[in-house]
Amino acid sequence: MASAAPVEPGRASGVRRRLTPERKAELYEAALDLLREVGYDALTMDAVAERTHCSKATLYRLWKGKAELVTEALRHDKAVNLAGIDTGSLRGDLDQMVTRMGNGLMERNSALMRGLIHAVHDEPDLLRALRELLVDPEPTGLDTLLRRAVARGEFPADTAAVKYIPHILIGALVAHPLIEDQPVDQAFLRRFIDAVVLPALGV
Repeated sequence: MASAAPVEPGRASGVRRRLTPERKAELYEAALDLLREVGYDALTMDAVAERTHCSKATLYRLWKGKAELVTEALRHDKAVNLAGIDTGSLRGDLDQMVTRMGNGLMERNSALMRGLIHAVHDEPDLLRALRELLVDPEPTGLDTLLRRAVARGEFPADTAAVKYIPHILIGALVAHPLIEDQPVDQAFLRRFIDAVVLPALGV
C-alpha cells in the first residue's frame, strides 16, 4: 500500500497554521536588522526569507510586500517607555532614560532611522510607524516626563522649546554618526542633554 503524501508544513486538513508570536518576532527582527544593514531600497523579501529560513510564500501570505512587513515590524519593536521614570528632577529622569536605552539600543535606533530616511517620504505608513516608535511623545512617555517637570516648577509650561524636544533628541541620534563618524552612545547623549536639551528648556 502506498504511503500517504507528505503534508505541507503549516497545513493541516487544508487549514494553514498560524505562525507563533515568537516566530513572527524573529521575522520582524530579521527585517529590521537587514534594514539597518543595507537600507530600505536594498532590503528584499528574498533576503528576509533567506536569513530566517522561511519561504517567500509564507512571507507574502502574511504581508503584501516589504513596506507592510517593515511597517508591522516597526510597530512590533517597542521603544523604551519612559512614563514609569520619576527620579524627582528632569535631569535625573533623562539620565535614567539614557541608562535604560543603553548603547546598543541607541545605535540600533540611529541605524534604523538612517535606513528609512528616504523611504518614509514615499511610504506614508512607514512614516507613521516610525513616528509611533521613536517620535510621538505619548507612546514613548517623554511627554509624561516633561509634564512632571513643569508640575515641579522646573520650567514654565509655555516654554517654547518644549514642543521641539523630540526633534532635538531624534536629530542628535541621526546627526552624530554623520558628523562625527561615531556611533551614538550614552556618554555622547548625556553631554548632549546637558549642553542642549536642558538649556533649551531653561533648566
